Amino acid sequence: MIDIQPLAILREIERTGSLTQAADQLNLTQSAVSHAIRRFEDRYGVKLWEREGRKLRLTLAGDYLLGLAMRVLPQLEHGAVVLEDYARGRRGAIRVGMECHPCQDWLMRVVDPFLAEWPDVELDVTTAFQFGGLAALLSHEIDVLVTPDPLEHPDVVYKPVFDYELVLAVSETHPLARKDRVEPEDMANETLITYPVARERLDIYTRFLVPAHARPHRHRTVETTDLMLRLVASGRAVSSIPDWLLRGVKGVKSVRLGEGIAKSIYLGHRKGITPVYLDGLIHLAATIQI
Repeated sequence: MIDIQPLAILREIERTGSLTQAADQLNLTQSAVSHAIRRFEDRYGVKLWEREGRKLRLTLAGDYLLGLAMRVLPQLEHGAVVLEDYARGRRGAIRVGMECHPCQDWLMRVVDPFLAEWPDVELDVTTAFQFGGLAALLSHEIDVLVTPDPLEHPDVVYKPVFDYELVLAVSETHPLARKDRVEPEDMANETLITYPVARERLDIYTRFLVPAHARPHRHRTVETTDLMLRLVASGRAVSSIPDWLLRGVKGVKSVRLGEGIAKSIYLGHRKGITPVYLDGLIHLAATIQI
């Protein structure tokens, strides 16, 4: 059986970028780290890395082991948390993963009544995934995935919790604000702002621009909704954004994208028997509307 320590060492080297810092994070000496890796290499007859000056370059075996570490260690760490929960008499823990950048406010409206109803259940929210939300769900890094773009998988169940429309946000003084709807060719001279999501997962591309062989003059990304709306209000750019985010926003108008782009927010979880508190979270989420 493969020892956990070499997996932990490779993951920390990947995270920190150096053998010395990895040793510090693991409370080991650099000599102990080198010895553990050498012992592993001798046991399996492989090399995990090669030195290039002061840098370490993973071999094929090392790269494989790093991928294994990224998949296995989160599950073992979560297992330790679960056992601690049992030991302390807690009923459980839920880790929620967010693939919906603007859904934070909505989720907080779900969290407050959930915590009141389930005082013994720990709740954590993350947006950081090593390999994407679906992979994080399947590798047990998270228990629930909040996403507007569910990727079908035989081991995952998705439940729609609320519907919305993707619209184009423009300044109230922008020429497009006088239109009832925009067409793909209207974007030719515009700077388009989106959240930092791959274009193949952006509906304004896949369902609006690409089918019409159109594209914006420029595309840039921003992390926060507030900055996005400020840039739009200033007339510097336009943005494809959920309609609910524009309610009550001054200086910005929503314009329909073509015939309209209908969307839903989904909660995804692994198939199988789910804890009652997880069912409770999903049921509660479906009752909280934007």
